[in-house]
Amino acid sequence: MQPDLLEHVLANWPDELSGLCAFELGLSGGLDSMVLLSLLARARAHRPGLQVSAVHVHHGLSPAAEAWVQHCQQVCAQWNIPLRVVRVLVDRNAPQGIEAYARQLRYEAYQQTKADVVVLAQHLDDQAETVLLQLLRGGGVRALAGMPVLRQLADRPLWRPLLQFTRQQLEQYASEHALAWVEDDSNHDLSYRRNMLRHRIMPLLQQHVPAYRHQIARSAWHMAQATQLLDEVVAGDLSACLTADGLAVAPLLALSEVRQGFVMLAWLQERGLQGVAPNRLQEFLRQLRHAGAEAHPSLQLDGRVLLRYRQSLYLVTQLKNVPDSPIRLDAVSLENTVCSPDWAGSLRWKDGGGLSMDVIAEGLVLQPRLGGELLMQPYGRKEVRKLLQEAGMPPVLRKQWPLLYSAEGKLLAVPGVAVASDCFDPGGFWPEWVPEMKKAP
Repeated sequence: MQPDLLEHVLANWPDELSGLCAFELGLSGGLDSMVLLSLLARARAHRPGLQVSAVHVHHGLSPAAEAWVQHCQQVCAQWNIPLRVVRVLVDRNAPQGIEAYARQLRYEAYQQTKADVVVLAQHLDDQAETVLLQLLRGGGVRALAGMPVLRQLADRPLWRPLLQFTRQQLEQYASEHALAWVEDDSNHDLSYRRNMLRHRIMPLLQQHVPAYRHQIARSAWHMAQATQLLDEVVAGDLSACLTADGLAVAPLLALSEVRQGFVMLAWLQERGLQGVAPNRLQEFLRQLRHAGAEAHPSLQLDGRVLLRYRQSLYLVTQLKNVPDSPIRLDAVSLENTVCSPDWAGSLRWKDGGGLSMDVIAEGLVLQPRLGGELLMQPYGRKEVRKLLQEAGMPPVLRKQWPLLYSAEGKLLAVPGVAVASDCFDPGGFWPEWVPEMKKAP
C-alpha cells in the first residue's frame, strides 16, 4: 500500500493560501477530480475552517453528460460538499478548435466562483503531456514550463496539488478508498493530439525511459526558472523604455536585438495583444533599426497599428471610417480632457503659449480633414498636409488627425502641431491631440 496522498497534500499546503478558507474544485467526475475531491473532503478534519465546494461544467458534448452531472451531485451530497453546475454551449466550429474552446469556457466558469481558491486536479502525467504538446507546437520557455502548482486566475489563486502524483498513484488511491468515477469516451479519440500522445507515445516512453514523467517535469521546472529570470530582466528593460503613453525608441534600440523583441512582446501584452507573430515583430524591429528620420515603420495588429512618432513607439487605434461630422466644444475646460470615442483620441491642453482664452471662450469645433486646408503661419498660409509631414506624423495618423476650428469656421490649429499665428497668445494654451492607446482590460 502506498503512503496516503493526503499526508503529502497537507504537508505541501502552500503558504500563499494561508488564511484562505473557501476552496472550489473543478469537478469533471473523472478519476483525477474524484480523487482530489476525496482528499479535500478528508482535509477538512485536519484544517479547521476549511470550506470545500465543487463546480461541474456541463459541456453538452457527450450523450453521457447528464449522467456525469448526476454522479457529481450524488457524491457531493454524500460528502456534504456544495456543488454548482454550469451549463455551457460549445461551438463545434470554433476557430481555435473544440478542445481549446471548451477549455476556455471551463476557465470562465471557474472565474465565476465566490470561493477564495480554485483547485484543479491535473497530475504528473498531464504535466508531461502538456509539455510535449507545447514542444510539438514550437512553444518557448514559458510554454515549456508547463502548468505551475500555483498561479493567479483573475483575482484569486488557482492551485494544482496533484502535479507530483502519477495517474497510477491516483488509481491506487481510488481503489483503496473505493471511489467511483466516470469515463469520457472522447479520451480515447486519437484524432486529438493529447490522446495520441497518451495512448501511443507515452507507453513507448514508459518502456524505454520509465522515469520520463519526472524527467520532463524537471525540465519544466528549469523552464519555469528561466521564465522568471527572463520576466525580471524584461521588466527592468521595459521600465527604462516606457514613456507616458508609449515606448522610447532610443533606449529600446540600445538593447540587444533579442532583448528588444522581448520588451516589445511584454509591452504589447500589457496592452491586450497576445500571440503576436514573432517573425512580424522582428521584421518591424529590423525596419525600425534601419529607418531614417523620414521613414514611418508600422505594424498592423488587430485593429490597431504600432508606429513610430517623435522618437517613441505608440500603439494606436486605427479608424475604419474617419467621422464625417464635427464635434462642437461649447464649454471648454482647460483642466479636463475632451474624449471622443468616434475619433479614437482625446483633446488636451497645456499652458506655455497657444490659443488665447478669448478665442477658446468663443467655442471650438473638432472637424475631420477634407484636404486642401490652409493654416495661417508667420510667413503666410501653409497647407495642413505639409505641416503634418514636417511634424514627422505617420501617414496612418494624418488620415484621422482632427483639426480645430472656431465656432465661425476659421481654422485655428492642427492640435499638437501648429496654431494659427494670428490667434497665438504667448500666455495662451496649446491644444494637443492624443490618439487612443488602450491598455489591457
